[in-house]
Amino acid sequence: MRNNTQLGQEGEKIAMDYLIREGYEILHQNYRHKRSEIDLIAKKKGVVVFVEVKMRSSVNFGQPEEAVDEKKEEQIMMGAEAYIEQENWSGPLRFDILSIVKNKSRVEEIRHFVDAFG
Repeated sequence: MRNNTQLGQEGEKIAMDYLIREGYEILHQNYRHKRSEIDLIAKKKGVVVFVEVKMRSSVNFGQPEEAVDEKKEEQIMMGAEAYIEQENWSGPLRFDILSIVKNKSRVEEIRHFVDAFG
């Protein structure tokens, strides 16, 4: 049985592969600032995208994206502010959620929520 760390790492790998196929450039994985962690930072068509990845092995207890609450959004936005300052970024940005449902053998569903919060 996979633990939460393994599930998270697997989800991020699936998310990176998905984003690359969709034309995104991956800038950072697991960007950390104080108590904030951003799973993926990507760029597409001049827009920096902060991506929260949520993966579950079933939807018995709800959809993966439902785990992104207001507190998590605030933590991600705090990390994004630090990243923007660190990189001196003044262009457009947005916050997305990638929701993944994967059983033991295959990905059943990937849903990309563009501009999910912020």
